[in-house]
Amino acid sequence: MTDLASPRHPLPAGASLTPPGQEPDQEPSLAVRNNGGVAPSAEPAPAGRREALLVLGFGGPEGHDDVMPFLLNVTRGRGIPPERLEAVAEHYHHFGGVSPINDQNKALVAALEAELAGAGIDLPVYWGNRNWAPYVEDAWRQMATDGIEHAYVLATSAYASFSGCRQYHEDVARARVALELDPTAPTGPTAEKLPHYFDAPGFVQANAEALAAAIASLPEEVRGTARLVATAHSIPDAMAAVAGPDGGAYEAELQRAAELVVEAAAPGRGFDLVWQSRSGPPSVPWLEPDVNDHLRALAESGETAVVLFPVGFISDHLEVIWDLDNEAEETAGELGLTFARAATAGTHPAFVASLRELLAERRSGGEPRLGTNCPASCCFVQRPTRPAA
Repeated sequence: MTDLASPRHPLPAGASLTPPGQEPDQEPSLAVRNNGGVAPSAEPAPAGRREALLVLGFGGPEGHDDVMPFLLNVTRGRGIPPERLEAVAEHYHHFGGVSPINDQNKALVAALEAELAGAGIDLPVYWGNRNWAPYVEDAWRQMATDGIEHAYVLATSAYASFSGCRQYHEDVARARVALELDPTAPTGPTAEKLPHYFDAPGFVQANAEALAAAIASLPEEVRGTARLVATAHSIPDAMAAVAGPDGGAYEAELQRAAELVVEAAAPGRGFDLVWQSRSGPPSVPWLEPDVNDHLRALAESGETAVVLFPVGFISDHLEVIWDLDNEAEETAGELGLTFARAATAGTHPAFVASLRELLAERRSGGEPRLGTNCPASCCFVQRPTRPAA
């Protein structure tokens, strides 16, 4: 029987994502290594090259028996207390042990296939995950078997950070290295990750329309005064400090995305940016305030209504529907705050069109932007070393 609590695709013994004798935050970067040892090009894609789009996601369990093995995959090496894992597991069990993220990614793949076909772009779309089937390693092998020579990687995160950008470069590197070290495997594709899309017009439009709809759902007497609150996944302070080439990019990109959304949906209104879904040990500082603490502060200051818009996420997966639709809404109810929550971008046509435009931008050439050509030290977090056994 397969031990699902062990990594599904561990790298072969002695294999590394980093060239021998080189620190992981030194050049050449993962972006360069994944692209065959050269920087992502500013020239148009070579004619005749067999290309594909890979939607690279986080992954999620498909039933009760998957939940704890999935969470062990997600948190391996992070020192998360068992009681915290058990608490998070209950969130999944509440929904039958099934994360909605997989169906949402399937819907995104289908929407992208239709969008590309409608634009006359003959490009296959694959799907792989970091933490659960279909694993990125399996998708990579399938692309190699299908003769794909170059993959454009669409991460299901719009922002900079270790977990939101660099780790997706690492996922690609892990799949690439594992395939290269298998003497029976076909040659795998080169790859480049598409740039951050937090400010893509279609992403902004999708979130703005959702925010406007949420505001409109409130009783008329509070629509004009409800406090607007953007939410995103909290990350450790140390991770936020090194996000992007100069640090602080995760918070800066989220602040800009929220500004653009509010400008489009409710011009002139103020908003707050707060955090949700913290999972680390209490001893490690994470970005604050937590959304529930912020709701309490709003109530204490005299606010009577609130609209949350989770601009930090692209779909209504479990952390959105549990942390906001359950916990935050319950907190608001206890405080007497009228509450509404905006939808995420999902498969909104404008968002899907923006992703197609992002792909077209890379295929047609032009200077690679952040997220595609990231420096080696970008978003690098030094992982703790463990004593030898």
